[in-house]
Order: sequence, then structure tokens, then C-alpha cells
Amino acid sequence: METAELVIVGCGPAGATAAREAARAGIHSVVLEKDAIVGAKRVCAAGLRPGFCSEFDLPREIVHFDTPRLALFDANGGEHVLRFGPGHTSTREELDGTIARLAREEGAEIRTQALFRDLVREDGDLVVEYADLTEGVRKRIKARTVFLAQGATAVLDRPPLHYAQWRDGLMTTLQYRVYLDRPAIPVTYETLEMHYYLGRQGRQIVGWMFPKKDHLAIGLGVIGKMEGTALRAELDALTERIASRLYPQCGVIRRKVEGHLLYMGAPRPVLNADGVMLGGTAAGLVDATNGEGIYEAAMSGRLAVEALLAHRDAPRRAALRYAAGVKRRFVGRLRRRLKLMHFLERQPQRFGILFAQLATTPGLPQILHGETRRRTLRDRAVLYVQMLKFLYKAA
Repeated sequence: METAELVIVGCGPAGATAAREAARAGIHSVVLEKDAIVGAKRVCAAGLRPGFCSEFDLPREIVHFDTPRLALFDANGGEHVLRFGPGHTSTREELDGTIARLAREEGAEIRTQALFRDLVREDGDLVVEYADLTEGVRKRIKARTVFLAQGATAVLDRPPLHYAQWRDGLMTTLQYRVYLDRPAIPVTYETLEMHYYLGRQGRQIVGWMFPKKDHLAIGLGVIGKMEGTALRAELDALTERIASRLYPQCGVIRRKVEGHLLYMGAPRPVLNADGVMLGGTAAGLVDATNGEGIYEAAMSGRLAVEALLAHRDAPRRAALRYAAGVKRRFVGRLRRRLKLMHFLERQPQRFGILFAQLATTPGLPQILHGETRRRTLRDRAVLYVQMLKFLYKAA
């Protein structure tokens, strides 16, 4: 049986970052990625927060556009503009593929078409079983530590990692890559758009438009399942509204359609078990208010390796340290934002109240966007006052 110090399942931002950090630290790791090409099947708007490339030592070449403008559209179609950052746009093919390539250059071993099947403990070690799709056989690797980062489709049926509410947070998404015969209006390429409204079936829709070098990513998601024809009709309606504003004189060369499951629920309550760590979307580290999860995913990969280095001879202690670090930095904030999203959805006009407050209060978006641990006393006071102001208006 093969052996490795660390086995990583999934080569998205979480898994690829963990592989790169592990290789840099001299940790022998093996990454199992089910797809033939890393990032090729990821349906994601791929927006990156300000400073992402520098924080994770990534080349600027993956950035398509710097976007200092965030446009939030409320339930009535009203536009509220925030300026920040700027943020960046990319594609998951380039982002995931670049991190994986850099990890390989550092010495990581990444196996594609390797479908994770099972995880058991034998004689004190973890044994990962996977299907080698190129050879059509099952293989096994013995590891001291396992980092699970296989995204929203992660199936974890055994306690203590099983989470009964996981399916309640799954979101059905559909996205067009719209290729135009000429550029859209200039403001398109400096803007990230997020749309929050009730769909034709009265269900909450979260939509987006992110500009890319050769196309516009226009998509939407709805919690739970929606029949395919109805979902396509919702996306067509959103695309028509965006087209009338941003590219009314352009011809559409082609539209590529993509669909996938994303996660917009609460983080899993248990992030570690007996030397196993959960990272990225598989851990539920996604912001329910805007869908951002790439930063949290990449950071979870880094934190996993840092914990492993701190307790290299004690995998269980490393997993405990990892879970504590992730919860301290992300879980509380993400749970509060999920509660906020539910509060807004109960009365959709509240989206407009919040967006107007964000757009007219200097510095508030930056405070909200930053991590809780970096907020000053003044930041906390501003948030408290603005929270009371919003609750008063929302009531």
C-alpha cells in the first residue's frame, strides 16, 4: 500500500493551496482530483477579494479585470453602487489550474481522474480509497492526515462529520458565458454585479454578472431544486435585463451554459475528526450574503498545513488546532451573515434598505468586508450604530 504524510481530496482553492503550502514545508502529500483538468468543471463567478493574489503569492496574469465598483440590485431592480478594493475577476480554470501548477512546481503530487470513494482507519492510520478512472481500478493510500476539500458535492455520511442540515444549504445554479461580437459599455468591465430578487415562483434568487476577458459570466442560484425549464427561464430573464443595460448594441456570438451545485448554508459544526480536516466549501466556508468562498477556502488550506506543522507527530492534535483556528476566524462571521440573509429574505424590501445604507455610509463596506479579528474598537462601534440604524428602518 502507498503511504503519504498528507492526502488531500479535491484540488480547488482549498486543496491546491494546501498542496502548495505542504510542498513548501517538505510534507509529502498526494492530491486526489476527480476531474481530468483541474478547475475545468467549476461553475463559479470567480471574483477575488482585493489583495488575493499578493496574499497567496499568485501571478497577476490570472486577473482579468480590476473591479473597483460593486453594484447591488435590490428586489425592485434598484441599483446601489459601492466602491472598494478593487476586487478582481478570473476563471476557476485559471485560478485552480495556476495554484495546482505552482504546487506541482514546489513538489506536490496531484493525481487527476482520481475519484475519492472511502476513508477508514486501519492499525492507527487513515486509509483513503479512490477510483483511478484512467486505469479503471481502485487504489488505496495510507496517510497520517487527510484534508477533505471536495466542494459542495462532499458526501460525509458518517458521524461525527455528518451534518443533517447540509442539503438544506445546497443551491442549484445556472450560468451563461456570454461571448459578444464587440465590447460592452465601459462600466461593465469595472463592475461586479449582484442581484437579489424574488423569481417567478416567488423564490429568492441571487444573480450575478462578472466581466471576463472574452466573455461575461451571468448566472443565478436558488436554494434547493428548481425544474430545469423554470431555472433556464429565470436566467434568460436576468440576462435580458443585463443585456439591455450593458450591451444593447452588441451581438451575441455564442452562449455557453453551465450548471452545478453550490453551498449557501451554515458552516459544518464539526470540522475535524480523528486526524481528518474539512476545508473550503466542503466545510461550509461560504458567505451566504454574497457567495464568496474562494478566500476562505484558500485560507483553510493554509491553516491546515500550519496546524500540521505545529503538531507533525500528533495528527489528532493538528486537526483540533486546525478546527479551532478556522472557527475562530470564519465560522462565527459566516453564521451571522447567514442569519442576516434569512432576515432579508423574509421581507425582500429590506435588501434595498441595507444596500442604500451601505452605499451612503463611508467606510462601512470596508469594515464589513474585513475579518472580525482585524476590527478596531472604532470599527466595532461604527458597526453597532449602523446595525441599530438598519434594524430601526427594517422594522
